[in-house]
Amino acid sequence: MPKLNDATIQQHNTVQSHYGFSATKIDNLGASEYTLASVVVDVSSSVASFAAELTRAVKEVVRACKYSPRADNLMIRVTQFATQLDEVHGFKLLENCNESDYDCALTVGGSTSLYDASANAIEATSTYALDLKKNDYEANGIVVVITDGDDNASTLSVSAVKKALVKMGRDESLESLVTILVGVNIQDKHIGKKLKSFKDDVGFTQYVELDNADARTLAKLADFVSKSISAQSQSLGTGGPSQSLTI
Repeated sequence: MPKLNDATIQQHNTVQSHYGFSATKIDNLGASEYTLASVVVDVSSSVASFAAELTRAVKEVVRACKYSPRADNLMIRVTQFATQLDEVHGFKLLENCNESDYDCALTVGGSTSLYDASANAIEATSTYALDLKKNDYEANGIVVVITDGDDNASTLSVSAVKKALVKMGRDESLESLVTILVGVNIQDKHIGKKLKSFKDDVGFTQYVELDNADARTLAKLADFVSKSISAQSQSLGTGGPSQSLTI
């Protein structure tokens, strides 16, 4: 379960992904609408050679989002997954997210529970948005899942991830949701094909594939993610999602 050490944060449960999530208490929110951004990072053993670059990318996403014209309307959640899912932090107001919080946050080692992590991110976003809606807040969302390989450890299936996405639409908890699957350091065509199939089978909005994971490439990834979050935030109130960007 998520670790709670902040009086402004509350624990929530989800239906399929039993890990749950944490999020800022409604009483601590000041704006009338929010974009819920989830950044989901693969920390399985195969990312060990570029774990430092991944950490810098997460920090850069948070730093860059603070320059968004809608920074006051952003909440960010960061999770990491290997064999198990771990919440670095739940949905926090961007102003309460510090770059230094991520210095030693990513813990590398284990297999790849891609499906479990994806389902949890979608369910957490939808569940919290429904809570916001019941309290007269408007919300949209964006989920970015970053992985370097196919699933080999999840308890949930591809259909369970799709079920979470379908339920979100049925509940109408969000004005819109953008879901992006990012394949990093994809040099095996078979892995790329598997990830593309996962994207299509679930219904992710976009699949982005990077063939390496050097510092320059992951810096570009951080720029892409932060701009995608900002664009989705600026689309809140239009009735639809933002347009897909490219790296």
